[in-house]
Amino acid sequence: MNESLLPAQRLAIARNPQRPGITDYIDMLFTDFVELRGDRLCGEDPAILGGVALFHGAPVTVIGTRKGKTLEENVRFHFGMPSPEGYRKALRLMRQAEKFRRPVLTFIDTSGAYPGMEAEERGQGEAIARNLFEMSRLTVPVIAVVTGEGNSGGALALAVANRVLMLENAVYAVLSPEGFATILWKDAARCEEACEIMKMTAQDLMGLGVIDEIVLEPEGGAHLAPAIAIRQVDQALHRQLAELSKKSGTALAAERYEKFRKIGAGKENT
Repeated sequence: MNESLLPAQRLAIARNPQRPGITDYIDMLFTDFVELRGDRLCGEDPAILGGVALFHGAPVTVIGTRKGKTLEENVRFHFGMPSPEGYRKALRLMRQAEKFRRPVLTFIDTSGAYPGMEAEERGQGEAIARNLFEMSRLTVPVIAVVTGEGNSGGALALAVANRVLMLENAVYAVLSPEGFATILWKDAARCEEACEIMKMTAQDLMGLGVIDEIVLEPEGGAHLAPAIAIRQVDQALHRQLAELSKKSGTALAAERYEKFRKIGAGKENT
């Protein structure tokens, strides 16, 4: 593990547009993937990709935020910022997974939920809150992987999991460093300083008990050797899922609830 990088350097790596995204993980980790679209209420949000697949021969539900790698894809996928329809689609797939007893695997790479007025008008806050509530009660194994940037409730809406994994150079925080600096100092240019204060790296969050495992990356970042990085994720997911699959549904739900209740307890002066 490269511990010499500064938080701002890890943020830059996490935001690299060529970093493996949800489509890369689906292509290399799963077989027989069938995409399921629409929230059955309003419409389809391409910023969230989800469906059913086989993982090491067993059925799972896969859900992830999708940014794209080119400007054209960024625009089409709303730069990975989901709207209410995306979160409701994710919830529909998770409820389906619960019904058919499929584990849920989520992949998170988003700067946050889409903040536009039209998203608020269609119930963005309620959609995120509903996901948090419903995910906390699922009785199937849930594993979340922060693969790049995980900011705000837009990321947490897919991360109420029994196990939360982070890639070595991923970041996970209450909001972007630019937003933090703007709110605290009225100066977005102090982004690097904010990165230091926010404790947003995998290494920081492992120490705080917010995440459960750091998945190592190739030297320089996952974008330089995607196949190696994705193989590391595969091994971590397979190991964690095997452990969780031994537990009863009641135990999984109770463990997940207690896990998130304990986050931050006794850390006020950290």
